[in-house]
Amino acid sequence: MIPAPFTYHAPTSVAEALRLLRTYGGDARLLAGGGSLLPMMKFRLATPAHVIDLGRISGLRGVKEAGGQVTIGALTTHWMIESSDLLKQRVPLLPETAATIGDLQVRNTGTIGGSLAHADPAADYPAAILALETEMVAEGADGRRTIAATDFFTGLYATALGPDEILVEVKVPVLGPRTGTAYLKFPHPASGFAVVGVAALVTLDAKGRCERARLGVTGVAPVAYRARAVEARLSGQPLTAEKVAAAAEDASDGVDANLDVFASAEYRRHLAVVFTKRAVVKALERATA
Repeated sequence: MIPAPFTYHAPTSVAEALRLLRTYGGDARLLAGGGSLLPMMKFRLATPAHVIDLGRISGLRGVKEAGGQVTIGALTTHWMIESSDLLKQRVPLLPETAATIGDLQVRNTGTIGGSLAHADPAADYPAAILALETEMVAEGADGRRTIAATDFFTGLYATALGPDEILVEVKVPVLGPRTGTAYLKFPHPASGFAVVGVAALVTLDAKGRCERARLGVTGVAPVAYRARAVEARLSGQPLTAEKVAAAAEDASDGVDANLDVFASAEYRRHLAVVFTKRAVVKALERATA
């Protein structure tokens, strides 16, 4: 189908984009990579009168390290994340996650900021973002503010971003010693989105016990979440196969699971257990390597 008529804007700075956003308010939509917005416009599920393309704001791209954090610009593409040597060394969970997204064409155009702001319940990044305890930086008329990953995703396709704010950066803590991570998912055979995806982070103490466990889960519920019950059961324990398997049973504890024509709620809960166990085991292997 053909999108409804709209006015196209191409600002070259965040300040200019914010001005346009304030001017047109609810009649405007931000465009990053376009992988989500453009199909919605073609099917007329979204009919913005104004489209504000952020693609010419070069300052929103790139990966850099400072002060124990890696900062990723919101317009950094999935391919740039997948191929970043800095991220492979400091935060390998993100390149691993990016490599599972869509196909090569999607990864060359889609952006981490666009994906996070869209907050698709089956997107891959939210699981990794939660497990890494990442911070999102939003910029608005009153300046910049930082939003913790656990506060960022608020509901189905909903985030803590204000209507006049733009996600500009993602700040990820550099991983310490004896830490392993992994992202595994059951992809939908048609779309590649996660029917269930689990990101695991495991840090071991000097005696080989679990000092810290973080689990981010996507695809199961209307919003990505931390599997805190699993984290609690793993923390402080020597991670034997039996203990990991027992803890993984709580992967969807307290969650209202999604259901659709491809996967029932019961099946998603089952997959959450299976992929939580596999992700923790792989993260543990990497932590001990």
